[in-house]
Amino acid sequence: MTLTAPETSTRAAPAVPGRSRSTLTRRLVPYGYLSPTVLLIVVLMVVPIVMVIGYSFRDNVIVQENSVFAGFANYTKVLTDPSFLSALKNTAIFISVSTAAHLVLGLAFAMMLNSPLLGGVTKAIFRIVYILPWLFTIAVIAVIWRLLLDPAGVVNHVLQTLGLIEQGVNWFSDPSMALWAVSFVNIWAGYPFFMISLLAALQGIPGDLYEAAAVDGTNWFQRFVHVTLPQLRPVIISMAVLDLIWTSHQFALIWMTTGGGPLNSTEMLSTFTYKQAFSEYEFATASAAAVIVLLLTMVLAFFYVRSQRER
Repeated sequence: MTLTAPETSTRAAPAVPGRSRSTLTRRLVPYGYLSPTVLLIVVLMVVPIVMVIGYSFRDNVIVQENSVFAGFANYTKVLTDPSFLSALKNTAIFISVSTAAHLVLGLAFAMMLNSPLLGGVTKAIFRIVYILPWLFTIAVIAVIWRLLLDPAGVVNHVLQTLGLIEQGVNWFSDPSMALWAVSFVNIWAGYPFFMISLLAALQGIPGDLYEAAAVDGTNWFQRFVHVTLPQLRPVIISMAVLDLIWTSHQFALIWMTTGGGPLNSTEMLSTFTYKQAFSEYEFATASAAAVIVLLLTMVLAFFYVRSQRER
């Protein structure tokens, strides 16, 4: 008699409904956590941007019930407006001078605070003094410098005492000086951010690199050029691009010091767009200007993202 082995079933065990539901729940949990943020981004960013882009192609928006499709007429009007071209030029000068000065001052002060020649107490005092401008709000900064740069203010008094000027200068009301005065105030308010970031980067450079360079007989300037700057290059590029983006959006400081005047000498893209919308009530033109500013900002953002990928 032949004995045969019992047949074994090769069919897979049926899926447990409860286990499938728990697996699906675990997969959906991260999306649940992200949903409030995504909802806020859509409501506060995506929807307004889409609406502004739509307004830029129409005329008589908001102020009248029935708007009219205008195509690229609003863009043509903005790009041929002398006030917009003046604002574009002023913005380019403002952000270029501010970013360059932020970088130079921030790096100089960061290297001073990182120097072994200063004691701990001295460094602490200088850190407090140098970071003070960053602690003030834009409103406070605007009020302080309007008082300091007043024709009867402290700055003019000091310059007259030194014999550098004969009479008080109204820095914010002189068309030839207003842009440089506003740029100076923005530089004073913004350099601490560069200083703190570059100081942190300097403290992260290995000391072995400087020791090896010193053994090779290099002086301090050669070590700065061939050791310090290459190590700081990724941070400097990222900071510079970010500062260009932030400075191009500066509105409060300009509005609270000069309001874009005198004679449009400090008119920026931000103040031009604001005036078009809330002074002239040309919301379609303001929307076109806002879209142009958005495109320019996206170009800067592209370079920032690219610099981050290279790091």
